[in-house]
Amino acid sequence: MKTILLAEDDPFIIDIYTNQFGREGYRVDIARDGQMALEKIKNNQPDLLVLDINLPKIDGCEILKIIRENLKTRNLKVIVISNLAPKDYPDDISDFGVIKYFLKVELTPEEMINTVNEILK
Repeated sequence: MKTILLAEDDPFIIDIYTNQFGREGYRVDIARDGQMALEKIKNNQPDLLVLDINLPKIDGCEILKIIRENLKTRNLKVIVISNLAPKDYPDDISDFGVIKYFLKVELTPEEMINTVNEILK
């Protein structure tokens, strides 16, 4: 069973995607802040990281830098979900090997599931 780590602090979004991913047969792990996300990436090695950029403790941009610099995690597949457009960040998100970038306000659960299925199945 493939594992998705959902690094997100919004309980509503966590609930939606945990249920959607579970129905598709994925195991879902949750990290509500960046520090927890890094620990879970290191200890559990998920198949896919769904990453919010605006996280408490350590933001998503920093997480991307850290995982891409580490030999064990540099090839981790990442989907970013955010309230801000990529151009609004100080770093170029595309430099971090992100497979897909979604604006939360434009993203539907169906679109997320279709993207995850394309990546993992």
